[in-house]
Amino acid sequence: MLSRLHKQKDVQLLIGLILGIPFGFFLQKGGVTNYDVILGQLLLKDFTVVKIMLSAMVTGMIGVHFLRSLGLVTLHPKPGSFGASAIGGLIFGVGFGILGYCPGTSMAAVGQGHMDALVGGAIGILVGAGIFAAFYPRLEKGILHLGDFGDLTFPRLLKVNEWIVIVPVVILVVSLLFWIEKAGL
Repeated sequence: MLSRLHKQKDVQLLIGLILGIPFGFFLQKGGVTNYDVILGQLLLKDFTVVKIMLSAMVTGMIGVHFLRSLGLVTLHPKPGSFGASAIGGLIFGVGFGILGYCPGTSMAAVGQGHMDALVGGAIGILVGAGIFAAFYPRLEKGILHLGDFGDLTFPRLLKVNEWIVIVPVVILVVSLLFWIEKAGL
């Protein structure tokens, strides 16, 4: 069933749109479309963003690997490198630091009517993508492949079943979430 969906890119885009709308709604309800919340995160005073991201990571990790264990999905990890991660992190960090939104929270804030997110976020995403595309040929020949590690995952690196990695990570992240909440962050 899902392997047929993998081949239908137009249906995947439609599903992304349909799921993206409630995703934006939940980002707004979680408070992460609020500039002050994001600024508080950057200043290490309000950990709402971290709590939402860690909760989503744990939920997604368990859900995807559970579906994989049932044979309902096949994972297709993209190859990576330290160079590509550094460039991506730099672009993301500069945009996040200047605007105070990440791409997801920016679009959710646009849906909420924030003009700064529309002008800075939507236009910034397009301009940033254009600049990256313009420099891509030079980056692709150099830094993007620096420290190439292919499609390696932690379970493959450790040569263990993925649940041997997932369970301790979930325990660690949930413990961290409880500590953050108890500390009042």
